[in-house]
Amino acid sequence: MKAMRSHQHGDVDVLNLEEVDQPVAADGQILVAVKAAGVNPVDTYIRAGTNNYTASFPHTPGMDGAGEVVAVGKLVSDFKAGDRVYFSRTLTGSSAEYALLDPATTFALPDAISYDEGACLGVPYTTAHRALFGRGQAQAGETVLIHGATGAVGIACIQLAAAAGLKVIASAGTVEGEALLKQQGVAQVINHNDAEHLANWQQPGNGINLIIEMLANVNLDRDLKALAPKGRVVVIGNRGTIEINPRDLMARDAAVLGMALFNVSAPELRQIGQALYPLLASRMLEPVIRTIYTLAELPSAHQDVLKPGALGNLVIHIAD
Repeated sequence: MKAMRSHQHGDVDVLNLEEVDQPVAADGQILVAVKAAGVNPVDTYIRAGTNNYTASFPHTPGMDGAGEVVAVGKLVSDFKAGDRVYFSRTLTGSSAEYALLDPATTFALPDAISYDEGACLGVPYTTAHRALFGRGQAQAGETVLIHGATGAVGIACIQLAAAAGLKVIASAGTVEGEALLKQQGVAQVINHNDAEHLANWQQPGNGINLIIEMLANVNLDRDLKALAPKGRVVVIGNRGTIEINPRDLMARDAAVLGMALFNVSAPELRQIGQALYPLLASRMLEPVIRTIYTLAELPSAHQDVLKPGALGNLVIHIAD
């Protein structure tokens, strides 16, 4: 089979398209023919060996993907050959024509969702659900700000929050981003490049219940001042340090909560998958795809996923 592989940490030039042996499913594993693979920032960190991530070599990038089950081990009972699935935390990497999966991180893909769309689900929608409901304890009727909402996780947050009955505010940094958020049905779109973009909610009585934060090292101080009493900030993304005044938390009985997908247990992942299924089947959740690449173009995708001004998901189309 064809697979993108690296043999050491480094920049995108360490990635090469190689012919390798097709893996074989062990007793507790699933073998899937990968139709499409997702590209997420974490894939680049693992490839580069940065942000406390590392890889075993040879390494095939990619956690997310979607495809058709080819074979299952004798201890696997939840899936069978021919099933449509999406997945994350692959055992062998999704940027390949075939991949080995753990049943615990494999989920049924509704017929209403294409394979390319299915490749967008694993990291973005699981992260969004965990941030909103697992960490943020979002409740219908509350106001949520998705701060930096035009990327894959941000759009997933918007769709999940709207489906759960929250009032959504979302920020973008470009005119194109603002247009995308409006297309997603966000009634209140703000530009986070405006120094006063949170001024309205920093006034007494106007606070936000929950903020989903994609760039805490830039925004956290202002976020805290915009919280309602008992408000929460869930930090999904951060690229440095920031100074805050803890009194902003004390005055509001507020909380800052960290969130990393690697901390989510297999039973929690299964529960999130079960919650997502009916929303996907009814297309209340619709991943937005910005660019589709070939497998050989994975290095370009790894560069593009880290550029500012994201407008949806990046997908590697592998097979029809």
